[in-house]
Amino acid sequence: MHRLITLATAVAAALVLVLSATASAPPVGKLPKGPVTTVRTPKGSLVALALPQMKGLSWRLARQVDSRVVVQVGEGDVGTSVVITFRAKAAGHTKVIYAATKGESTVARAARTLDVTVTS
Repeated sequence: MHRLITLATAVAAALVLVLSATASAPPVGKLPKGPVTTVRTPKGSLVALALPQMKGLSWRLARQVDSRVVVQVGEGDVGTSVVITFRAKAAGHTKVIYAATKGESTVARAARTLDVTVTS
């Protein structure tokens, strides 16, 4: 009986975490023109995108990324930049697009694109 209660508690806690993780900010609207960095890299390598810190604005993913091609593995502040690191998972092509917004606003003040082609 004790195991059943412990299991039920663990399942309930996991559901709370999963359900809260699905909540997200509203999607970013139209993107302003911004720099595009094009990268061609082999499967298994790391690729990073450096985004300048902008007072009062936050960088957030603006468009869906093909997670079969790249997956985010890290994020950190390096000097005056926010550096996002991705691992190349499989051959293919995807664009990683970030937008600078004020809070969870849908209005993008700046945009940066990482255009990634992963080779086998």
